[in-house]
Amino acid sequence: MGYEAAFRIWRGDVDGGDLQDYTVEVNEGEVVLDILHRLQATQTPDLAVRWNCKAGKCGSCSAEVNGRPRLTCMTRMSVFDPNETVTVTPMRTFPIIRDLVTDVSFNYAKAREIPSFTPPADLAPGEYRMQQVDVQRSQEFRKCIECFLCQNVCHVVRDHEENKEAFAGPRFFIRLAELEMHPLDVADRRDAAQDEDGLGLCNITKCCTEVCPENIHITDNAIIPMKERVAGRRYDPIVWLGNKLFRR
Repeated sequence: MGYEAAFRIWRGDVDGGDLQDYTVEVNEGEVVLDILHRLQATQTPDLAVRWNCKAGKCGSCSAEVNGRPRLTCMTRMSVFDPNETVTVTPMRTFPIIRDLVTDVSFNYAKAREIPSFTPPADLAPGEYRMQQVDVQRSQEFRKCIECFLCQNVCHVVRDHEENKEAFAGPRFFIRLAELEMHPLDVADRRDAAQDEDGLGLCNITKCCTEVCPENIHITDNAIIPMKERVAGRRYDPIVWLGNKLFRR
């Protein structure tokens, strides 16, 4: 059975904007993105909303619903009280383009900075062999749909604009971890993770893990192991001594 719901949606562009109120029909089983589409169809055709698959697999429809970063296509209206006003705002970390659409190009720039998979030079692609346990370990990281909710909620990026030059963010720490833990990747990314991607700036609050729609254990399975690898390389006294002797 349907009901009338109160929505408050941020409208504006790079020059500014504000929250505007709407009353809209909600039917059983619908998600927030359904309501945004209904508003476009019936009340505000110029509402800008980014979306693609409507199945929780493309990451396009990221926004903040009642202050929490979510995929609007996976957020059921049934989780809200029918008498509650549902507020939808754009992701706060990224520049506004218009309404609920933000400029996430920062993330693609960071992606291009990460060195690609580097296999052993003496193996042809058809000769690559991996144990199933290694496949399973990296498979968790490959579930990422690049919704960038983890990037949005990370306070190192969100609260400090100057960090965007030196901090890759949680989405790319799982990419670094995937490559670093890959048994067929021969590149050493530990120094780059610390010096170029700002791994040391992360203070493991786990806010990125909390909002991940794919339930990737970003902090425990990627960031902390990468920090341990960097510490082992740089601060383990045995490794330090070996590096000194080797350089001599």
